[in-house]
Amino acid sequence: MGGTNGLDVTRDAGVVLLRLDRPERRNAIDTPLFTALRDELRRIAASAEDRVVVITGAGGAFSAGGDLNPSTPAAQADDATDPGRTTDLLRDPIGAAAQALHDLPQPTIAAVEGVAVGAGANLAFGCDLVVAAATARFAEVFVRRGLSLDFGGSWLLPRLVGLQRAKLLALTGDWVDAERAAGLGLVAEVVPDGEALARALALAHRLSVQSPTAMAHVKRNLDAAFGRTMAEALEAEAVSQAACSASPEFQAQLAAFRAGAERRTT
Repeated sequence: MGGTNGLDVTRDAGVVLLRLDRPERRNAIDTPLFTALRDELRRIAASAEDRVVVITGAGGAFSAGGDLNPSTPAAQADDATDPGRTTDLLRDPIGAAAQALHDLPQPTIAAVEGVAVGAGANLAFGCDLVVAAATARFAEVFVRRGLSLDFGGSWLLPRLVGLQRAKLLALTGDWVDAERAAGLGLVAEVVPDGEALARALALAHRLSVQSPTAMAHVKRNLDAAFGRTMAEALEAEAVSQAACSASPEFQAQLAAFRAGAERRTT
């Protein structure tokens, strides 16, 4: 389904496709779109039918970041000279949308064609996997606009690329092409231009048949890894494995495995 908020949502066999749909602005994200992202991600988190999420942009770009064009109605309504107002917006809906993406139990895949800039870059990097077209480009342009990072960039970048490289990307705002992004660990896979969405959807459908309980626990434990000791990680693994072992998906897969093993030995 589409909407006037700039977010198009479609579903197919457990895969949810979220398409930023403001191609005339290279999918720059204004307040209504941040709000729509927040609300839809929260709905997905509560849905047992939604197994995997793919995020992409319309019209050959992923996202040009937060919409700073003063001519837009949303920008005129948001007085950037009021620090209190700006702080409120960065907490919600901008920060709330980033938190909703991070909190999703379902795997998320960004399909990036064209540019992913600022908050748009961090929207992509906030996904579990990024599939990028060969000519896709990324940039943390905040400092070039006199701004600091938002949409979780200060948390994401050090974990993805290390502290030194994170500072280099954030302090320069330099462009990073798809191949370099893959080398830095920002991108999982680079594909020919025009194929990012198809590859992301194929991967999403592959994941959609996996156990949602297992995938949620895998995500949660890996995301928490940098804040845990080995002992804490082992305890979390024990709790997760017990929860997965009790899930109906595991019981069904175990029964199928045992039946197959029995057939192979007879």
